[in-house]
Amino acid sequence: MRKATLVLSLVAVQTLPAETPSVLAIRNARVVSVSSPAISRGTVVVRNGLIEAVGANVSPPADAWIIEGDGLTVYPGLIDGLSTIGIPQPAATGGGGGRGAAPTTPAPITLATPTVTGGRGGGGGSEPVPNNQSWIKAADQIQATDRRIATARSAGFTTAVTFPARGIFAGHGAVINLAGDSAGKMIVSSPAGIYLNMGSGGRGGGGGSGYPGSLMGVIAYIRQTYLDAEHYREAKETYGRNPRGLKRPDYNRELEGVLEGRRVLIPASSAVQIDRMLRFGAEMKLNMILYDVQEGYRLADQIRKSNVPVLVSLRWPERMPGGDPEISETFRALELRDKAPSTPAALAKAGVRFALYTGGVEPAADIMRAVRRAIDSGLPADQAIRALTLGPAELFGVSDRLGSIETGKIANLVVTDGDLFLEKTKVRHVLVDGVKYEPAAVTPATAERTSDQ
Repeated sequence: MRKATLVLSLVAVQTLPAETPSVLAIRNARVVSVSSPAISRGTVVVRNGLIEAVGANVSPPADAWIIEGDGLTVYPGLIDGLSTIGIPQPAATGGGGGRGAAPTTPAPITLATPTVTGGRGGGGGSEPVPNNQSWIKAADQIQATDRRIATARSAGFTTAVTFPARGIFAGHGAVINLAGDSAGKMIVSSPAGIYLNMGSGGRGGGGGSGYPGSLMGVIAYIRQTYLDAEHYREAKETYGRNPRGLKRPDYNRELEGVLEGRRVLIPASSAVQIDRMLRFGAEMKLNMILYDVQEGYRLADQIRKSNVPVLVSLRWPERMPGGDPEISETFRALELRDKAPSTPAALAKAGVRFALYTGGVEPAADIMRAVRRAIDSGLPADQAIRALTLGPAELFGVSDRLGSIETGKIANLVVTDGDLFLEKTKVRHVLVDGVKYEPAAVTPATAERTSDQ
């Protein structure tokens, strides 16, 4: 047996990989596969970053480094379904994008307002195109040194779907594993979809242009951009079929980026916004995912009928910090605070495809507290686990390699000393691409325990 000191805390400011051999086995642990019934006492074998075997009757290979799993539970690594993790962030400001405009608390990255030749269609001259940064790709911006990677990993997250967040057409996301010494080693899939904001001008737009100046203006801008993209596509196809005698279309990087976004993420929080965006997506024939969806409990059946999947933010509505306690809140605000955590349960009951995302909530204790609120509001615990593992993997087309503990999948695992969402449960080990990570430097609120393994 190898003796190890486990440093445990609710918040880890840094994690370091333990020395992990190419073959590792966690034996005699409870294994929650997600894709199949839990195994009360099973073994998971990892080789060269992949799951080699899992089951109740699996024996560790002779060359395996053993983790004794008595009293431990193995889950698939958690997936944050919408974030900016890994993308450089400027200092937070007061105008970071408005409610639902940015997937995490830090202010989204600021990018220069682009210009194109020939206006929206690509003719002569030069004209600014505010709020359209559709050519930006998260995969080109990932920095392995982002401190949020270690913070998320200490909470049991091994993967994040991360997006640029500035502008109405903010850019394309990527599915990344939360470990690796370079971006190239972290990318699992790219592009993951194109991220849209509904904030206008400086709230969510690029360059602080103030255009468009209203929500209806933003919707009109998006509609016109998609119409322009379709005309651009048709012109390219016509020219490509028979270019002789035709003037070739000018290259337009903004519209190229829009066309590449085969999956479109659109925000909607209130019931009115959800209804409006469902109708808009159907009108424009978008392959859409709604995000935020705090009032999804009101329209769960309508969402199911639309066959649109959703990402639900775990940043539940709260009273504004520092607000005057003497000022009475409206009934609607109070109702939203009370009912929003019931949205996941309503979606699950209606049969909606959904996943959860942290919405920038950290540390680990606050994330799990937010999940427990959803469970207390009716979401079955097994559905909560699925919404943080296989659910987001399915939404972003990577369930063939992530989201469950199955032979051949990437060895992203989280090992806990109890049921994942219980208040006293601690994350004991995290494996990303088969490499084992443990907390290294922690806050003063540290508990230290020594165990044999």
